[in-house]
Amino acid sequence: MDPRVSELFGAAAAAQKSGGRKTAKNGSKKFKNRSARYPKASNNPPYLPPELKLVNPTQCRFEHLATQMKWRLQEGRGEAVYQIGVEDNGLLVGLTEEDMKASLKTLRRMAEKVGADITVLREREVDHNSDEPYRIAEVLVRKVPDDQQFLDLRVAVLGNVDSGKSTLLGVLTQGELDNGRGRARLNLFRHLHEIQTGRTSSISIEILGFDSRGGVVNYSESRTAEEICESASKMITFIDLAGHHKYLKTTIFGLTSYCPDFAMLVVSANTGIAGTTREHLGLAMALKVPIFIVVSKVDLCTKGTVERTVRQLERILKQPGCNKVPMLVSSTDDAVTAAQKFAQSPSITPIFTLSSVSGESLDLLKVFFNILPPLSDSKEQEELMQQLTEFQIDEIYTVPDVGTVVGGTLYSGICREGEQLVVGPTDAGQFRELAVCSIQRNRSGCRVLRAGQAATLALGDFDRSLLRKGMVMVSPEMNPTICWRFEAEIVLLFHAKTFHKGFQVTVHVGNVRQTATVEALQGKDELRTGEKAGVRFKFIKHPEYLKVGAKLLFREGATKGIGQVTKLQPAEWVPSAWASLGHF
Repeated sequence: MDPRVSELFGAAAAAQKSGGRKTAKNGSKKFKNRSARYPKASNNPPYLPPELKLVNPTQCRFEHLATQMKWRLQEGRGEAVYQIGVEDNGLLVGLTEEDMKASLKTLRRMAEKVGADITVLREREVDHNSDEPYRIAEVLVRKVPDDQQFLDLRVAVLGNVDSGKSTLLGVLTQGELDNGRGRARLNLFRHLHEIQTGRTSSISIEILGFDSRGGVVNYSESRTAEEICESASKMITFIDLAGHHKYLKTTIFGLTSYCPDFAMLVVSANTGIAGTTREHLGLAMALKVPIFIVVSKVDLCTKGTVERTVRQLERILKQPGCNKVPMLVSSTDDAVTAAQKFAQSPSITPIFTLSSVSGESLDLLKVFFNILPPLSDSKEQEELMQQLTEFQIDEIYTVPDVGTVVGGTLYSGICREGEQLVVGPTDAGQFRELAVCSIQRNRSGCRVLRAGQAATLALGDFDRSLLRKGMVMVSPEMNPTICWRFEAEIVLLFHAKTFHKGFQVTVHVGNVRQTATVEALQGKDELRTGEKAGVRFKFIKHPEYLKVGAKLLFREGATKGIGQVTKLQPAEWVPSAWASLGHF
C-alpha cells in the first residue's frame, strides 16, 4: 500500500480519536502539514500509483479488469487488496457515495467472475472544495475455497511460562472466552501432566480459519477440523510451543523444523519481560522469523501497568541488537495498516494489548490475522514445486487400522497418494523404499500435497522402528548429500568461558537435532562471546541430510550460537545402498 494512502487513513483515525477537533492548538501545525501533503482536489491533486475507478466500465474494460484481478489473486496466493476512488492515472480524487456504490458493485461482479468474494476493510473521506463528501476505500478480494487449496500461514507462539499462550489460542480457536482459571487451554494439552500443571511441554497444532468474506471459522461454528477446512479460504496454523526453560530444546525444534511464517511473542502484562521472553525473542530474530507481540492479561492490571509493559517492550525492540520499529495497535485501522506494513518490512513489529477473559481487543488480532498476507508469492512456490520431492519428518505416530504415520512439511516438489519415495538416512547412511498410502492436511483427506504445505502421510505397514525425527523422504531420482562432518560460519552468542576444539553442542538445522563435536576452528584456537569463526562439526551418533546455506543454531547449557552451513563433507553413499523393506 502506498505510504501516502496509509497516512491518510492514519490521520483520519487520529482525528476520530481526538473527537474531530482539527483546530486544536497543539494539532494545528500537524493538520497544516497534512493539508500541504493532501491539497484540495481543485488544485493539483497528489500522484499515487495507478489504481482503480470502477464506475460503469465498458465490457472490454470489464474483461481486462477481471483478468487483472485473476492475475493479482494468483500473485497473492488467493488474496489482493484494492484501493477504490483512485483513478487510473493515479489522482487521489475520491468518489461520491453514488460512484462508490457503483464501483463496489463492479468489483463484486469481477470477483464473482473469477470465483472470489470482496470485503470492505475501511473507508475514509478526502478533502474537497465541495459540500458532497468524497471517499476512498480499501477492499479485500479473496478466492472462494476450492479443493483444499486455501492459503495457509503458520504462526509459532512464543513467550515465557504462564504468559497465557495456550489460553489465547484456546479462545481464538474455540470461540469462547476463558473463565480466568485456564478452561480455554484444556483442549490444547496433549499430556496429563500438562493439564495438571497448566504448562505446555510439547508442540501442539491448532487452526483458525477465515472464509472468503473475512468471517472467522473455528470450532464454535464447525464441529470438526474437516468442516473448518471446507469452509475456510485462509487458514492460520498455530504452533503452540513450550515457555518453560527446561523445554527449550522442544521450542527450538518447533521453530527450526516447522518452518513458521511468523512468530507471535506473548507477554503477560502483569509480569512484563521475564523468564524466557528475551531468549525466545532472540531465537526468532536469529532465525529471521518476522515477529509481532501480544500483551495478554490486561484485565488483571491497571492501565498504567499495561503502559509500563508496552514501554519496556518498545525499549528492547529499539535497541541496536533488534533495530525494530514498534507499532501499537489500538484500532481496526491500526490492525489493517499493521498487517500490510508487517509483511512489507521485517523491521515493523506490531504490539497488541488484549485479554482472553474479557475479550478486550481480541477482534483487532483477528482482523490482523485475516488481512496478513503471505511472505512468499506464487512464483516462489511454483519454483519449489518444480523441484524433486523432499518431505521433512517432524513427528512419527502409530495409528490403529492405519499403521505408521509421519508428520512434517513438504519442502519442495509435489507429493501424491501412492507415490514411491525413499526415506533416510539410517544409522548406516542408507535410504529405504516406501510408498505413500494416504495424505491428510489439518485432519482431513488430501490427494495432492504441494511445496510449503504441512501434512501427515500414512505409510501402511512400514516398520516404525526404522524411522526417526530428522529423516527426509525424497524422490528416488534425487542424490541426497549425507554427511558426518560439515562446516559452518558461526557467531557465538554466549559462552561462560571459551569455545574450543572438542566442545560438544546440540546442533539444530531444520528438522535435524543431534549432538555434534567441534573438530576444528578456522584460524583460531578458541572463541569468546560475540566472536565469529568458521567451525567444522562432526555428528556423534549417525549421519544426517543437510544442505549448504541452511540456518544453524547450537546450544549446550548456557552456551548458544547461530550460523550457516557453508560446506558438507559427504559420507560414502551409493544409490545401490538403498535397502528395500526387509533387506537392510
